[in-house]
Amino acid sequence: MASDSRSNAGYDQVNLCRKMHTFVMPDERAFVILTSGSVSLTQSVITLLREDFNAGEGLAKVPTPYAASRVVGEAVRRVSDLDRAHLEKDDFSFNINLLLGGQVKGSRSGLYLVYPQGNPLSATQDSPYLQIGECKYGRPILDRGIVHGSTPLEVAALYGLLSFDAAMRSNVTVGPPIEMLIYRNDSLHFDGYRSFPADDPELLSIHRQWERALRKAVEDLPKIHFNACLPGH
Repeated sequence: MASDSRSNAGYDQVNLCRKMHTFVMPDERAFVILTSGSVSLTQSVITLLREDFNAGEGLAKVPTPYAASRVVGEAVRRVSDLDRAHLEKDDFSFNINLLLGGQVKGSRSGLYLVYPQGNPLSATQDSPYLQIGECKYGRPILDRGIVHGSTPLEVAALYGLLSFDAAMRSNVTVGPPIEMLIYRNDSLHFDGYRSFPADDPELLSIHRQWERALRKAVEDLPKIHFNACLPGH
């Protein structure tokens, strides 16, 4: 799981906002939620989920990740009932999407995208990763590199970081710190976390090496052979 930390409310309102949230009961269940869209809406959803979790409800008692995705969807609908009509009256959309990943002891791990209507979509073997937010710049590297069942977890993390590197290069609404978290099946806790600020030496080194390798790979490709342009064309 990976997220940036930049929220955008117009060219003059670019702020830092954490988009990764964890819900953990060690050795029993571990969930992580990524958010995109309106900060006020995502904060409300996370607050409702956190209050229920701390009270032993919601994500604290669901039997499976699918059930957890339904709990997250219900929280989205609760906030929708409170705020959607007022937002749309002033021409603001109910803009919120979430990614939920994790596992409950005794069940399989799962990854879900939860839409603004509250319904979930599961990752599958044919679609082994899910994205929310600004994804068009970072998607090609994932499409070309991620292979279900054969891409090691650590390599997948590199692809995720490069995906954000591409997005940050082309879109000012995506920016550091970049948070990354890896989860190993049946561990039921999170022990692989990293935050990359803009000046992180490892992030900068990966960026430089990737750009050099990419340029060299292009230069090493077979050259395109051109013909003379036909008259009238």
